[in-house]
Amino acid sequence: MRTVVQRVKRACVCVDGAKVSSIGTGMLLLLGIEAADTEEDIQWLCHKVLALRIFDDEEGMMNRSIMDIGGDIIVVSQFTLHASYKKGNRPSWIRAAGHEHAVPVYERFVKLLEEGLGKPVGTGVFGADMQVELINDGPVTICMDTKNKE
Repeated sequence: MRTVVQRVKRACVCVDGAKVSSIGTGMLLLLGIEAADTEEDIQWLCHKVLALRIFDDEEGMMNRSIMDIGGDIIVVSQFTLHASYKKGNRPSWIRAAGHEHAVPVYERFVKLLEEGLGKPVGTGVFGADMQVELINDGPVTICMDTKNKE
C-alpha cells in the first residue's frame, strides 16, 4: 500500500459535480493498493497514519497527531500511485490491485481508521472520476509505502 498524506486546512471530494465528502483541519490521504497488500499492511499503515505527528503544538513544532488535535480524515483511492514509468512514456499500472482485491482492502483501511479516530472518515467513490480540492497546510506532504517499513 502506498499513501500520500497531506495535512490540510480543508478538503473535499466531488463526483459528477456533487460533493461526497468534506473536512476541515486534518488529513487527505491518497491511497494506492496493490495485489500483494495484506491485513498486516492495512494495520501497519493505519497505525502510522493515526500516530504521525505532523500537526503543530503551542510552540509551532510538529508534535501532535491527528488523534491529538481531533482532526478529520478523507481517504481517496488512487491506483495511479502504483504507476510504473521505467519503460516508455505511458505509465503502466500492472502493480495496482484490481477491484476484487482493492475494494475490500480500501474498505478495511477506512474502517480501521474510523475505529482508531473514533468518528467517521470521509471517502471518495471507488473507481469514480473524482475532483479533489484541498488547502494544503504548510505545505506538509508525506509519502508512505508499506513495502518500506524498515
